Amino acid sequence: MDNVGFVVALVIAALVIVVLAKTAVIVPQQSAYVVERLGRYSRTLKAGFHILVPFMERTAYRHSLKEHAVDIEEQVCITRDNVQVGVDGVLYLQVLEPDRASYGIGEYRFAIAQLAQTTLRSEIGKIDLDRTFLERSAINSNIVEELDKASSPWGVKVLRYEIKNISPPPDVLAAMEKQMRAEREKRAVVLNSEGFRDAAINEAEGQKQKVIKASEASQQQQINEAKGQAAAILAIATATAEGLRQVADALNTEGGDAAMRLRIAEQYIDQFGAIAKEGNTLVVPADLSNVASMVALASRVGSATLSKGNTAEPS
Repeated sequence: MDNVGFVVALVIAALVIVVLAKTAVIVPQQSAYVVERLGRYSRTLKAGFHILVPFMERTAYRHSLKEHAVDIEEQVCITRDNVQVGVDGVLYLQVLEPDRASYGIGEYRFAIAQLAQTTLRSEIGKIDLDRTFLERSAINSNIVEELDKASSPWGVKVLRYEIKNISPPPDVLAAMEKQMRAEREKRAVVLNSEGFRDAAINEAEGQKQKVIKASEASQQQQINEAKGQAAAILAIATATAEGLRQVADALNTEGGDAAMRLRIAEQYIDQFGAIAKEGNTLVVPADLSNVASMVALASRVGSATLSKGNTAEPS
């Protein structure tokens, strides 16, 4: 009897352990378990410790709420200009509603991957080959928008899609390389011609500025010379006027008239002698001997000139 009781106790203990193992559930962080009661959806368990009803409830589905990356295999797409290219990518998605992800579709990852391929083929077919490399962002956005609409009833959120590689055929790659080389050579020729044009413009502008500066310098030189000549004339006139004024003042003093006559006589004789030295022929005035009369005539002319100068001075 003791052995039988011991065996029964062991069986009961084992049964309790099995029941606890089946009913006690620990859900990890960022995970969700879908519980069914008698084959029907009951509830969704979040992270933590949970107890299920023995023999009535079970964990039917287990989902990770983390963001998942799904690799989209390379496929052949035809562009709008009828060029075949191989395109692959990567898709990022996240389960938001575990119950819908469990019962809305059989395998949401496979379904979304297939839908991504068909949508990618459709988007590539709308643009030319040259635009496929430039419109990656637009293509990715359009694919995410279409996939998000389709996956919303499944409780799955499509976060983003990224094209990894676009692989045109070898002959198309060779043609594109020739086109790029020709475009670079064209840009080089254009830049070279623009450089020559700018250099010619700069040189012409420099010559223009040089001519302008030279003309301005010549103009300023003429102005300065004219100002110098005017100043010289004014200085000579001022000096002459001052000299005449001093002579007039000297004549008005005692003995001035006699000094003037003596000076005129000396100048007359000097000039007459100079004329005689310049040539072999000399015309002698008839009254050359009457030097006194000529001196008197010059004195009267000088006195009259000085009198006019003194009369005009007060004004």
